Amino acid sequence: MSASPEEIEAVILRLVRERGPEKSICPSEAAREIGGPHPDGWGPLMIPVRRVAVRLAQEGRLVVLRKGKPVDPADFKGVYRLALPRLD
Repeated sequence: MSASPEEIEAVILRLVRERGPEKSICPSEAAREIGGPHPDGWGPLMIPVRRVAVRLAQEGRLVVLRKGKPVDPADFKGVYRLALPRLD
């Protein structure tokens, strides 16, 4: 299963908007939305989802969180979540 960066971007942004400004999503939620529930479908999408998430964060349209705190989208490791930028 492959998806275009535009499709991945649309899914990520829709999911974070649906979740709301105080909540976050797991990147696997976006991958599962596109690739389906089986790991063979969504697993290969995790790297493309990360690439799109990093780009969106660098553009200021998304925030990458580690342990609930924003991190540099160009330099983070491990488990992460995605959220809308806070407006406060």
